[in-house]
Amino acid sequence: MSCVDQFVDRIINADNDYQELDRIYLYNRICALVGDDNHQENDDVKTALIATAIKNHKISDDQTSKEILNDQLMDFITPLPSKVNQTFWNLYQNSPEKATDYFYHMSQDNDYIKVKAIAKNISYQVATDYGNLEITINLSKPEKDPKAIAAAGKQKQTGYPKCQLCLQNEGYLGRLGYPARSNHRVIRFTLGGQTWGFQYSPYAYFQEHAIFLNQVHQPMVINQHTFNNLLEIIRIFPQYFVGSNADLPIVGGSMLSHDHYQGGRHDFPMMKAPIDREIDLPIDHVKAGIVKWPLSTIRLTSSDPEELVKAATLVHENWMNYSDESVSIQAYTDETRHHTVTPIAYHQNNQYVMDIVLRDNQTSEKYPDGIFHPHQDVQHIKKENIGLIEVMGRAILPARLKSELVEVERYLLDQPNKIAAYHKTWADQLKNKYKFNDGNVTDIVEKETGLVFARVLEDAGVFKWNDQGQRAFDKFIESLA
Repeated sequence: MSCVDQFVDRIINADNDYQELDRIYLYNRICALVGDDNHQENDDVKTALIATAIKNHKISDDQTSKEILNDQLMDFITPLPSKVNQTFWNLYQNSPEKATDYFYHMSQDNDYIKVKAIAKNISYQVATDYGNLEITINLSKPEKDPKAIAAAGKQKQTGYPKCQLCLQNEGYLGRLGYPARSNHRVIRFTLGGQTWGFQYSPYAYFQEHAIFLNQVHQPMVINQHTFNNLLEIIRIFPQYFVGSNADLPIVGGSMLSHDHYQGGRHDFPMMKAPIDREIDLPIDHVKAGIVKWPLSTIRLTSSDPEELVKAATLVHENWMNYSDESVSIQAYTDETRHHTVTPIAYHQNNQYVMDIVLRDNQTSEKYPDGIFHPHQDVQHIKKENIGLIEVMGRAILPARLKSELVEVERYLLDQPNKIAAYHKTWADQLKNKYKFNDGNVTDIVEKETGLVFARVLEDAGVFKWNDQGQRAFDKFIESLA
């Protein structure tokens, strides 16, 4: 049986509207993409079809062309958006969890969620003063081909879709420098009187990594409406957490141009962190406290979502205009705003919980990358923005570290190595701290990488965990009364 016949079998057996009567039609549709002859063989039928298309000169042998064809093929086994939405909301009537289970497994089965690529990521936990932090080295996203980047630069830019989060990506073919989305599906729902979309992240950073996106392409913003939206999402999907990246550069995420939130089914280290001390807020039925966490976090808990929104708004609005020069906190430079928050909502013990993380994006001559950003001495491990996921204690470290840390280990063992210059100071500190051998070097380097990430988070904290910092934090809390 040819690879085309095998794939037609898979389409007909999938949960869509194709039947045996459609076999010849489907065979011809697949041949239109891969060619009529030279059908290749491989244990993986998609790999065989892509090889066939290359052999027949239907596509070029490059990453972009192969991804586009892969997603065109997988679109055949993916139900239409209307059917996906209908099935989802029918299942939702019985259980929100059954609905998300259906959508999540469909997004894995049709290769929209890159399960094989995600499995390459390195992941482990490291004990710190703040509990166990989660360390991941992200190896799932393919390296960008320099030739593809150069070719994309020569392409005429259509401005469609406006960004990778827009609803217009559903079914989009893809192009050089822009991902294929033929097999992409989005669940529609109403949030705050507007149409929003719910999808999964193709290169998930955690279990059921979901994205909730505004139908309108508009910039990220944090305000009272945001807090309402977050609590409404966890009412609709009570098994998930949801949070928003901050709405300013340096302390925000990588997609500030499109209003969206992230969520999913994962208990992050920050959620497990205890309350260091309780605080009083002038809001009824809301319990509040300062979390023992490297970033300055106020936890709000209530069974009444309206009161919780009031409390979150109180903290946010006061922080937006709060300055304390004794700890380098400044709300504005002339007309430039520096303050915002990273809010996270979830359920705990049948209560609504909202963690409000205070953020400040100032820079200075000493810290040109950001006063509350990873400082120079830890940037050999992490120099990118500290966004929502990392705020909660899950490090997304760059792929370069996989090979670089091997060279660090060789250096620590006094073996021939190619250690990067920016790791050498750290490695020398480790040499002075430990006696290394073949049996312990990897465990120690992993542990110390995690401790560097804890320092990264401490750098991002506006009120440090020392006497001066905590007195300043208490002073801010007094301003809320």
